[in-house]
Amino acid sequence: MSRYDQTYMPGGFQVMPPAIKTIIMVNVAVFLMQLSPLGNMLMTWGALWPVGSEQSGGLGFHLWQPLTYLFLHSTGNFGHIFMNMFALWMFGAEIENYWGTKHFTAYYFICGIGSGIINLLATMGTPAPTIGASGAIFGVLLAFGMMFPDREIYIYFLFPVKAKYFIAGYALIEFVSGLGSRSMGSGSNVAHFAHLGGMLVGFIYITIKRNEWSFSRFFRKTLSLGRKQDGPTLWQGGRKEGESSEAEIDAILDKISSKGYESLTQDEKRKLLRAGGPPRR
Repeated sequence: MSRYDQTYMPGGFQVMPPAIKTIIMVNVAVFLMQLSPLGNMLMTWGALWPVGSEQSGGLGFHLWQPLTYLFLHSTGNFGHIFMNMFALWMFGAEIENYWGTKHFTAYYFICGIGSGIINLLATMGTPAPTIGASGAIFGVLLAFGMMFPDREIYIYFLFPVKAKYFIAGYALIEFVSGLGSRSMGSGSNVAHFAHLGGMLVGFIYITIKRNEWSFSRFFRKTLSLGRKQDGPTLWQGGRKEGESSEAEIDAILDKISSKGYESLTQDEKRKLLRAGGPPRR
């Protein structure tokens, strides 16, 4: 990935933010447990089994599996867990630094659980379970593309592609691959619809969050219309010299929501910094 010249980072920049560090550590610990005699039990109870499937011991789908399958990976392919955790760190670190740990953690698991539910709908009638954090990782990948659409990603470290085109192309490949494996009845061990599900859930989540800011301000302004300006009003405090008004900060946040942080002028960045930065969710 190319260097990104960014002068402001709410809460400071961390190479390995807390949520990502914890998720990686837990996944590695569970992977090691899978290599132990506990491996079969973890797969039996923790993998995401299709609704109506039967497995040894008479067990099948359980309500906790859309969460627990995120921590299981193929023990026969070390690249499975390595690539997932590497992608989580590479694309997720900057997002967690911007959003904050609480918001990023919620997003990660919403995408992961959502992708699991969508995958359940797509795998009805099949006997194989689904494991891996890929659904959540694809949600993180989608968030990176929406936050930094013009950031260049170097494919094979040689070919620069803007994030928005990279994400769109990846989604198209997953969609075509999913349809192909479904229609041909192939035994592909890649959960394409789980990947797409993570991206879809992530897109819905981010869209709602972005509109939430504008809607809340619109609602407040709508309530204020028609109010009489005479009579006693509550004192809300004066502004010190150099401070920005609420309307100015709202306008800056709207600009970030629609165009990204990189679209701000230096003066707007200074105003946002003095105001305490964008809201941490």
